[in-house]
Amino acid sequence: MDRLDREILGILQEDARISYRDLGMRVGLSANAAGDRVRRMRQEGVIRGFTVIIDPAADTRSGLVVFIDVTLRLDTTAEAFERSVLTLPGITEVVHVTGGHDYLVRATAADSGALDALLRRLKKDAGVAHSNTRIALRAAPAR
Repeated sequence: MDRLDREILGILQEDARISYRDLGMRVGLSANAAGDRVRRMRQEGVIRGFTVIIDPAADTRSGLVVFIDVTLRLDTTAEAFERSVLTLPGITEVVHVTGGHDYLVRATAADSGALDALLRRLKKDAGVAHSNTRIALRAAPAR
């Protein structure tokens, strides 16, 4: 990956729907050359996909959006936790992190009762010793 690839990635993070023509103009390449670079980075796994970021307050279908800091039980391996947690309903992202917790889990729950059930299953089925849950109230628009 060179400077142009990093510049292209930065632009795609701002606007993944930009046309190859406009992308090429911004980095000094033809549309075809810009498209070739994007396709190559997708094939190499640098770009894993394109997504839509929805403001939690605007997505009334999902109910609550929560962030759960998780500390695993001593008898639970990272691999076992990851396999188990990804089978639970509402889990949207699982990130291994540094600091006072082992993982940060992003999830949705229809209401507080569904959140309670999810937290109980994390502890019972996924090997979680301790958790700390935060509820998203709103999100600032991504740039």
